[in-house]
Amino acid sequence: MILREIATFLFLYTLLVSVAVAAAPVQHQMEPIDPDELQQERIVDYLETGIPNCALCHASEQRPATDYRNDLECRQCHSADYSQQFLDIDERYKVPLKDRQYKVALAKPTSTPSSTAINTVKKTIIPDDMVLVPAGEFIMGTNDWWPKSGPEHSRHLPDYYMDKYEVTNAKYEKFVAATSHRLPDHWVKNGNKIPADQEEFPITFVSWQDAVDYCEWEGKRLPSEFEWEKAARGTDGRVFPWGDEFDKDKGNTPQHGHGKSMKVGSFDSGVSPYGLYDMVGNVFEWTSSWYRSYPGNTHNDPNEGETYRVVKGGSWYDCTYYRCGISAPTYNRIFFHPMTKNFTFGFRCAQDP
Repeated sequence: MILREIATFLFLYTLLVSVAVAAAPVQHQMEPIDPDELQQERIVDYLETGIPNCALCHASEQRPATDYRNDLECRQCHSADYSQQFLDIDERYKVPLKDRQYKVALAKPTSTPSSTAINTVKKTIIPDDMVLVPAGEFIMGTNDWWPKSGPEHSRHLPDYYMDKYEVTNAKYEKFVAATSHRLPDHWVKNGNKIPADQEEFPITFVSWQDAVDYCEWEGKRLPSEFEWEKAARGTDGRVFPWGDEFDKDKGNTPQHGHGKSMKVGSFDSGVSPYGLYDMVGNVFEWTSSWYRSYPGNTHNDPNEGETYRVVKGGSWYDCTYYRCGISAPTYNRIFFHPMTKNFTFGFRCAQDP
């Protein structure tokens, strides 16, 4: 009985907060999810079991308009206590609070790929618009971020290729024309065509399966989250593709202030050690990996398994708007249901030699 009374109070409180937020002007707002029986039931379930139900957000195209740090369930993962070191970025770059709707590590000396790796790239015939990521060990994850991103550990990967750029609208259009694949939602709303002057923007509103289908059509595949992270941070364990200090002018993040996606390859100074563009910001990128804990991770996460896929890279609209940090660190990982589609999810492809 007490649990039910607490749940009813929380439901009414959430309703009032949602109404207040919905009434405020929001520039880049995904339609708020009104509290209903589903939300009330998940609160009751959490009070009784202690296990958060993340499906309300992570399996939906919509997002609740809320401060996730104060949601009873979301605090299990989004509590600011996990990521204090980058919370000051919001204030430093004055990201407007009215836009907040969507869902880093100690300094290390930066470096570039070894001369051996560079020579290998020069001597290898590389597919157009792809880069070679040479075989070898790299640092994966971190001990200074969300529990799901740790622990820091070493991994060894063989040679592989990665797209230098995120897949663009123009490239995806060729795929659709050749295969009669369904159009992205925003194309349909635009008369079944690419929005004006956005041919070289990253494709969005694509599910995980859409991304898989495109890569297979090109004779490629989605990268694993391990391949993605190595391509983004190199072998020296850096936090961002360019080094360990955040820089708002090296990627299309909320702090950069552009307010929407941009033409791929717009930040020459933000490339990764291997020469990949937009590994931070612009759009999140699907990977082939199921969301699972890393070896040695002792954090109990009921969401791991074969339900959600890992998404990497941050975007122009990321965790900044949830008031719980930033998504830009290369080791940041989030998870979403494979059928999720929205205006911040895109992808790039990988290929075996």
